[in-house]
Amino acid sequence: MKFKDYYEVLGVARDATAADVKKAYRKLAHKYHPDVSSDPEGEAKFKDVAEAYATLKDKEKRAAYDQLGRHRPGEDFEPPRGWQQNFGDQASGGNARFDDVDLSDLFAAFGGGGGGRTSGRGRRPPRPGQDYDVRAAVTLEQVYAGAEIEISLAIPEVGADGLPHRTSKSFQIKIPKGAQDGQRLRLSGKGGAGRDGGAAGDLYILLTLQPHPLYRPVGKDLYLDLPLAPFEAVLGASVEVPTLGGTVEMNIPAGTAAGKKLRLGKRGLPGSDGQAGDLYAIVQIDVPPAPSERERALYGELKEAASSDPRARLKASGSTGAKA
Repeated sequence: MKFKDYYEVLGVARDATAADVKKAYRKLAHKYHPDVSSDPEGEAKFKDVAEAYATLKDKEKRAAYDQLGRHRPGEDFEPPRGWQQNFGDQASGGNARFDDVDLSDLFAAFGGGGGGRTSGRGRRPPRPGQDYDVRAAVTLEQVYAGAEIEISLAIPEVGADGLPHRTSKSFQIKIPKGAQDGQRLRLSGKGGAGRDGGAAGDLYILLTLQPHPLYRPVGKDLYLDLPLAPFEAVLGASVEVPTLGGTVEMNIPAGTAAGKKLRLGKRGLPGSDGQAGDLYAIVQIDVPPAPSERERALYGELKEAASSDPRARLKASGSTGAKA
C-alpha cells in the first residue's frame, strides 16, 4: 500500500502536541476548504488534511501510526499484521472514513469557535444554513413574456462523515414579466442545510440579461437599428418592423434622414408598474454594395436631376484653403 506522512500533511513535527495538531488542522482546513480555496487541488488537499487529523488527534491511532516508521510519501510499504483490520486504509490513501473528525474543529477553522459549545441541556444551539448567490442568464424574450427556467448548481454540504462535499441540485425559477438586468430573486429555504435544527439558508438568483442580436434595452425601452433603402428614405414607405410581441407595420415619412429615431409606443419591455416601454427604430440608410446596371443608370439620372447639395453647409462655413 502507499504511505502517507500525516505529520508532513499537517506541517507539524512528530513530537507535536495535540494542541499543535489541532491548530495546524484548523489553519489548513480553512486554507483548502472547497468554498474558499482557489487551489484546483484544494478539495483533495482538504481531504488529506482531514484524514491526517483524524489519525493524529487520537492517541491510540497516532501511536499505531507512529509504529509504521518513516517512509517517503507515496512509497509502497507493508504494514504490520492486523493493521488493515484495526485501522483500515488510514495510512494507505484508500477510502478512509472520517466519522471521528469533530465538526466543532471544522467550524472553528471558519471562525465558529463556539461550535463545540452546547446549550444548558447539553445540546448544540441551532445553526442556520448558509445563503448562496448564483447568476442566471435570461433572454429578452423571457423577460418580455415571463418564463420558467431550470438552473443546476453544486451546493456545498457537510456530509455524515463530517467532511464538506458538493451536492448537485436543480431548481425551477420563475422569471417575472419585466424583470430587470441585475434583479435578485429569492428562493426561501433552498440554500445550505441548517445544523442542529437550524433553518435552511436561502438561494438568491441574480438575473443577467443576455445580449440580443436585434434589440438594445435601456430600462424598459428597446432600441433597434432599422435599415432603409435610399428610395424608402426619400419617398417614404411602409415597412415591417420586428418587435418582441410580433411584427408590426411602421410608416416611414418622406425625407427621413439617417440616424432619425422613430418611436413605436408600448412596444418595449413590460414594467412592474404595468406600463410598457417604447421601441425606438434608429434609421440606417442601406447603400446597395453592388448595384445592377439598371440601378446605376437610375442613380446617374438622379445625380443629374438633384436640386440640392448635401454639402452646402460645409462649403458655406469652410475656409478657402488648399485642396486636399
